[in-house]
Amino acid sequence: MTNRSPIQHRLPISLVNSPALQQPLGHYSHLSVHSGLAFISGQLPVDAGGRVLAGEPFTEQARQVLRNLDACLAEVGADRSRLLQVTCYVTDISNWPAFDALYREWIGDHRPARAVAGASELHYGSAIEIHAVCAAH
Repeated sequence: MTNRSPIQHRLPISLVNSPALQQPLGHYSHLSVHSGLAFISGQLPVDAGGRVLAGEPFTEQARQVLRNLDACLAEVGADRSRLLQVTCYVTDISNWPAFDALYREWIGDHRPARAVAGASELHYGSAIEIHAVCAAH
């Protein structure tokens, strides 16, 4: 039995794609928004023109993924300070220090919940993928 109110149960779910990003090629949306929360789908190192950066150095892939997150946040009127949770997957956990340094520079003093997990393989041969949850405006 849940304690959800009938009103919360009927609130709309918005499925949003950012025009600043490559449109999804799979069966998903960039963001799902409900009850003031935006759930950002995993972002890969793919630029707005659809160019996959999997062959680039890890730091360039990570920078592109963070730019993609910024585009998703902007689409729901949010910014980095509205992030609640960030989950990062890397194919080589030895890149954790490099990612942490880039992330710290990108996000500043804000410290949302975060996980960095090793993954054996990511789509397109990418070295990094990030998904997140933010408070939408």
